[in-house]
Amino acid sequence: MELARLPISASQRGKLISAGYTSFSSLSSLSPSTLAQDLKISDNEALEILRVVSQGSRLDKPDGSHAIVNGAQTAWDMLHEEESLKCITTSCVDLDDILGGGIKCKEVTEIGGVPGIGKTQLGIQLAVNVQIPVNYGGLGGKAIYIDTEGSFMLERALQIAEACIEDMSGNSDFLQKDFQSCQVKAQPKDFLQNIFYFRVCSYTEQIAMINYLDKFISEHKDVNVVIIDSVTFHFRQDFDDLALRTRLLSGMALKLMKLAKKFSLAVVLLNQVTTKHTEGSFQLTLALGDSWSHSCTNRVILYWNGDERYAYIDKSPSLRSASAPYSVTGKGIRTATSKCKRIKIM
Repeated sequence: MELARLPISASQRGKLISAGYTSFSSLSSLSPSTLAQDLKISDNEALEILRVVSQGSRLDKPDGSHAIVNGAQTAWDMLHEEESLKCITTSCVDLDDILGGGIKCKEVTEIGGVPGIGKTQLGIQLAVNVQIPVNYGGLGGKAIYIDTEGSFMLERALQIAEACIEDMSGNSDFLQKDFQSCQVKAQPKDFLQNIFYFRVCSYTEQIAMINYLDKFISEHKDVNVVIIDSVTFHFRQDFDDLALRTRLLSGMALKLMKLAKKFSLAVVLLNQVTTKHTEGSFQLTLALGDSWSHSCTNRVILYWNGDERYAYIDKSPSLRSASAPYSVTGKGIRTATSKCKRIKIM
């Protein structure tokens, strides 16, 4: 049973979510006075909420016993599972190479960089590319795009979808060549129909949206990627209580990791940058602090090297640190070398 189903008022549920309490475990060790202070309610009201939570928690455990622990998985099975993970191509051969084939399913990948580097472009590209049919070496899935900044561009998504169809009809390097003899039947509108777009305007809406994802994906099992653009925006404003922010972010990160594993999908978190004072100088770093950096499986930093865009694998348990150039073109994300060739020809 989830907190959302408890027999408490909508106002109380909203206050719990806003304060970062989204599971039974987050409330299990709280005193009524602490909960009352966090939710700004009376001690009696807090006591009643904890009583209802306690009853709901017992109902979630069979025969009133402790929760059943799943069986162990062998290291060999884990290796086989990792080697068989599906990937979503970025449409850039060099970037796919350093990512081990593309953005992997069952993992949370954070992609951050300065404004204008192409984060949203890459997010839209992945929302389109996840739909590449299995006959072309793709996943043939759908995408969820959670927009916190209002940066999603419908016209750009249409352009990238048109380019994707053109790539499937031609001989694109990033598509598996064994599958390129199939007839393309997809239309640009088909790609747009398979992107579920959600606009969230506050951190409470963002948390509520992530709590809702489990139910939504259960009803749309062909979803293979969840993109949040950006995960940072609402958490960099109006937060005097940093402990609350850390608790909210930790709960959100845990839910996203569980979603990636449970539904075998890729979670892509686009992040902003901030300045960090290190050894007497200010340096650009991804937002939300060092603790947040442990909330993802892979961390990719996009940066400028002169006039060229590069992606750098900053953190990953399975990928080595490496950089790769990429381009943002009229067709979307592409291999940088192809852009250079076009410029020379022109």
